[in-house]
Amino acid sequence: MRKINQTNERVILHADANNFFASCECLTRPELKNKPVAVTGNPKKRTGIILAKNEIAKKLGVATGQTIGEALALCPELVCLPPHYDKYEEISSLLHNIYLDYSPLVEPLGLDECWIDITGCEKYLNKTGIQVADELRQRVKKEIGITISVGVSFCKIYAKLGSDLKKPDATTVIPYKHLKEIAYPLPLNSIVGIGRRLDKKFKAISINTIGDFVKLDDSFLNAIMGINGTNLKSDLLGERITPVANYYTLPPPKSIGNGTTATSDLTKRHEIKKLIFFLAQKISARLINHHVKGQTLSLTIKLKTLKTIHKSKKILPTNTINDIATQALIIFDEIYKYNYPIRALRIKLSSLISDNYQQLSLFDPVKQDYSQTINEINSKYGKIFLASNTASFINPTTHPQE
Repeated sequence: MRKINQTNERVILHADANNFFASCECLTRPELKNKPVAVTGNPKKRTGIILAKNEIAKKLGVATGQTIGEALALCPELVCLPPHYDKYEEISSLLHNIYLDYSPLVEPLGLDECWIDITGCEKYLNKTGIQVADELRQRVKKEIGITISVGVSFCKIYAKLGSDLKKPDATTVIPYKHLKEIAYPLPLNSIVGIGRRLDKKFKAISINTIGDFVKLDDSFLNAIMGINGTNLKSDLLGERITPVANYYTLPPPKSIGNGTTATSDLTKRHEIKKLIFFLAQKISARLINHHVKGQTLSLTIKLKTLKTIHKSKKILPTNTINDIATQALIIFDEIYKYNYPIRALRIKLSSLISDNYQQLSLFDPVKQDYSQTINEINSKYGKIFLASNTASFINPTTHPQE
C-alpha cells in the first residue's frame, strides 16, 4: 500500500449485481419477472431463512434473514425457490468475462461483486470512468439479462460504497474532492469493516458517521480495533490505496467441495452412492476449471439425529469423477456404522496442486478424458449429469465450498 497522489487519481469501479441469487433464478423463469421472488432454505417444508430476494419482494417488506414463515406473513404471494449455486457460479463467470474486456485488474468479492481498476486504460478505451460504468451496466443487462450497480471512485472502499448508495441499475461517483459532501455525512455502518457489533460500540460514544470516525485519534482507534482501525481511517481519508488484484494471478482456492441436503432422508446404499457420484461430478468440473488436483479428500455426513461424522484421508492427486467418488465411498464405508438415515453429505478436496502433476497410472489419461468430456457436455448443453440418475432424491440446493 502507498500514499495516493491526489493530482493523479486512480479510477476504481465496483460492480455489484443487484439481488443476484433472485435475479439468476428469474433469468430461466421469465414467468417470475413481475412476481415477488425469494431464494430460501427448504421452500417445500417452509424451513430456513430468506437468503436473497428480488426488488419486488423487498418493496413488500421481505428481508434477508427473515424466516420463510415471517416473509410469507408479510407477502403471501412470495415465490420461494431453493438456491442453485452452480447456476450462480456460471453467471458470475459471465460477469467476470465482461469486466475483463476493460482491464485485467478485476478482483471478485463473492459471486456477485467485483472491483475493476481501469486507471491508465481510459486512453485506449477512449472513455471516462463514468462512461465505462454506464457501458458495463448496459452490457450486463443486454448480454446476461440482470442489472448491476456501479460505484466509481479513487479507491476500493469508496467505489464499493458508491455501488451500495444507489440500487438497482445505477452509477454513483464519489471523487476525492467531494468526500466531505458525499461520504462523510453517511452512517458509519455504510462502509466495509464496520459490522453490527462495532457500529453499536461507536454509537455508544456518539460516533455515528464516517465524518465522526475520521476525526478519531489513532491511539483510540487502535485500542478499539487494533491496526484495522487506523488502516480504515487512512482509507477513508484517502491517504492510502489497496491495489486491485490481477484476475489472472489470483491465488487458487485452498479447497474445492460441494455438499447437498437430500429432499428426504437417505437409507439405501445405492441412493447414497448416486449422491456421492453427483457431488463428485460437480467437484471434478470445478477442479478441472481451476487446473488443480486434490491430495486430501474429506467426507462429512449429517444424520437425521443431527449428529455429524467426518473423516479426511490423503489420496493420490486427482480431479477425476471416478477417483473422487471411489475414495469418498471408501471413507463412507469406514465411518458410517449407524442405522440412522442420512440427511446431508459433503465432499471436499484440499491440498490442491497444479494439474500438471502426472500420476503414475496407465488409466489416468482415460479417466481424465472421461471427466473432461462429461463436464464439456454439461457446460454446452446444460446440466445433464451423466454420472447417475440422481434427480429423484437430490435437493437442487447444492452448496459449493472453497
